[in-house]
Amino acid sequence: MDLAQEHDYIVVGSGCTGAMAAQTLLEKGVKVLMLDVGENDSKYNNLIPQKSFNSIRENDTEQYKYWLGEDYEGISLGKTVTGAQLTPARKYVIKNTEKLLPLISETFFPMESLSYGGLGNAWGLNCAVFSKNELKAAGLPADKMNEAYGVICNRIGISGEKDDATPYTSGELKGIQKAVEIDSNSKNIYEKYKQTKSSLNAKGFYMGKPALALLTEKKDGRNAIDYNEMDFYADNGAAYRPSITVTQLKKQPNFQYLSNALVLSYSNSSHSVIVSYLDTIANEKKTIRCKKLILCSGTLGTARIVLRSSTNETKRLPLLCNPYKYFAQIQPSRLGKTNNAPRMAFAQLALFYDAQKNNMDVGAASIYSYNSLMLFRTIKEVPLNFREGRKIMQTLLPAVSVMGVHHPDNGSGSKYLELVKDNNSITGDKLKAEYALNENALKQIYKREKEYAATMRKLGCYMLKKIDPGYGSSIHYAGCLPFNKEEKEHHLSPNGRVCNTKNVFVADGSGFTYLPAKGITLSIMANAHLTALNALNN
Repeated sequence: MDLAQEHDYIVVGSGCTGAMAAQTLLEKGVKVLMLDVGENDSKYNNLIPQKSFNSIRENDTEQYKYWLGEDYEGISLGKTVTGAQLTPARKYVIKNTEKLLPLISETFFPMESLSYGGLGNAWGLNCAVFSKNELKAAGLPADKMNEAYGVICNRIGISGEKDDATPYTSGELKGIQKAVEIDSNSKNIYEKYKQTKSSLNAKGFYMGKPALALLTEKKDGRNAIDYNEMDFYADNGAAYRPSITVTQLKKQPNFQYLSNALVLSYSNSSHSVIVSYLDTIANEKKTIRCKKLILCSGTLGTARIVLRSSTNETKRLPLLCNPYKYFAQIQPSRLGKTNNAPRMAFAQLALFYDAQKNNMDVGAASIYSYNSLMLFRTIKEVPLNFREGRKIMQTLLPAVSVMGVHHPDNGSGSKYLELVKDNNSITGDKLKAEYALNENALKQIYKREKEYAATMRKLGCYMLKKIDPGYGSSIHYAGCLPFNKEEKEHHLSPNGRVCNTKNVFVADGSGFTYLPAKGITLSIMANAHLTALNALNN
């Protein structure tokens, strides 16, 4: 690859947004170079057998390698924090982030990735279209976004069902596949919902099957879900991962991929952009030139790049993140019963709380079974010694489910990012994050979670414990460069262009001025598609 030449379009990052932006550009016939660090799994990819979870548990003498890790890296000690549920096979997702993406904070604990496919390798696959009210609040064009949702749905494949949750999940999307089958634990909850839905709907609660980027029918050479419950450990192609797209793009003559390239900053003129990056193998800074640059580095990664590239001494950027907690809950009516097939590890049910009934400021919860994540991850949360806790949890497991509750977020001055110098860092700096909610926001969260707990009791589920992994644990980040119609430093124009630049665009969630609780991934992919079109037409 000739790094001295001027490239047409450079896309930074191979995650969900980078994959979609690059595909859109290539479909329009332009040349694209993707810069990426591209960490990969070199240990477990070929180690895990293509068998079901139960088969491995019953027969495999080396199963500790998959569940605990060869070096026992799958065991998380101490307080439950962001990333604690990553299995050994998924640990590569966060490889080298502490070294190359250093972050300091006492209030915000995010997850970032430098892997091939980015955080999309650990994505829970939940898909949700934002409502018209949510799109407006986020600064996104409703008509264009709804068209873009359809484009992304066709590319990645989404399964779902028309039910009470549809206005909050797949909305008006066409061409979705049939929903996944759910296990007996979740079926029990869902049947009780159907029996009491009138009263629950009156309070603003709506339950249904989630829309997932998970195939139930074959598509584009990918397999359908096999219900082997190994979803946290291996992929068979049914779950959409951005690496699927990037690997296909590599086959096209107009696409080039450069790994081990950590983009640091850019400088721009009226005609081109000079990109500075760190060769992570040679530990050497290099430059490359392009006509247009599209940043898809994730909100925190993009913040670093823009701050390093700015001459403005005001180096504090806003931050949005969905506050998140999860509830361990039990169904007494399920005690002593078995949780029958079909089995999968992704969300089984979705429960939305639309108190105002206008599809705005909606609470979003996903309900999971916990079997394949293994009991050793939850026993430390049980207020008993290990021996007794293990026996009790083994008995309770068929009746246990986990509900993760996300809350919407608005900007405030107590949530921000800034870049601070650090000579001990390989990049010469560290990102500092602060995240604090005001009293009113905390009251809203407490009230919403109280309503969720009461609703689940009506459905026969009782909370064993509410776990707070800390701010940042939702892994939904946005808003560091808010959309603005004015040409204002550290903002994005409505088309995704970085203000005060001509040829630098941001295609992740950095521009969002409001963050719904529903899950951001489908929307940032749709926005990446639109931003790539805007870059072409700019």
